[in-house]
Amino acid sequence: MRIIVTHTSPDMDAITSVWLLMRYLPGWNEAQIEYIPAGERKLPHSEDIIQIHNGASYIHVDTGLGPLDHHQTSDQNVCAASRTWDYVKKQIENTSSKLTDEKIAAINRIVSLVVQIDHFKEIFWGDAFADYQEFTIVSILEGLKIQFPNNDKKYSEFIMECLDAILHQFENRIWTENEIKNKGIHFKTRWGKGLAFETINDNVIKLSQRLGYALVVRKDPRKGYIRIKGRPFEATNKNVQNVDLTLAYEQFKKIDPKATWFLHAGKKMLLNGTAKNPSMVPTSLKIEEIVSVLEKL
Repeated sequence: MRIIVTHTSPDMDAITSVWLLMRYLPGWNEAQIEYIPAGERKLPHSEDIIQIHNGASYIHVDTGLGPLDHHQTSDQNVCAASRTWDYVKKQIENTSSKLTDEKIAAINRIVSLVVQIDHFKEIFWGDAFADYQEFTIVSILEGLKIQFPNNDKKYSEFIMECLDAILHQFENRIWTENEIKNKGIHFKTRWGKGLAFETINDNVIKLSQRLGYALVVRKDPRKGYIRIKGRPFEATNKNVQNVDLTLAYEQFKKIDPKATWFLHAGKKMLLNGTAKNPSMVPTSLKIEEIVSVLEKL
């Protein structure tokens, strides 16, 4: 039997530590989790990460001042999750469980954020008073504790599922960053700078818009579909012009009338095919031809 011991009312640091052990430490995927008062230990103090007692293997995380705790140091660059991740990486380095570079990079980002959270530095993320702060995983965990008092098992299971999803999103984010850096076609439009891609990764649109691009184009190389999205209008930002793709819609209908073109009511999204409507006919235009039309508007 394998048992992971952490503290009651687990926070992001404790749950992330448990998640790292159960997902990536070989043989610990079905470990049981036990919760004890913060600062205490199930077994006497030891510098051994894995302790054996009555035939069971125990790992303490984020409690008891052991190797995978951090409350014995004032170093704000570490937490239990960072120490746990360092340990797990060493254990899987030369095994068949070795992770891809992309997955390691994604987990590194998660752990880095958990370090910030555990030292209360999330208060510096963006607008501290904005309502969107309540959509963060930190606030969701706090809400769970209000909704389901004293249900440590539920908090851990729910947040670990969230971490699984966040890991996928970070892997996608890293892929997207590489696509923007290495595959993006830069061009100029009447509304500002544009960026175009031929890629199956739809996340390039959202991230490019966050980076300030006024217009982003993606062509799906598998189905030939085109998505053109303009940056949402900010009335308070005088440096950003209001994108209107009506003229682009009319131009593409003339150039390629056999294709299906759909202009969203907001005039900032022009679609040629979508997985939501497989009956739409993709354009025969190449990505360079699409860009050329947009540059001349």
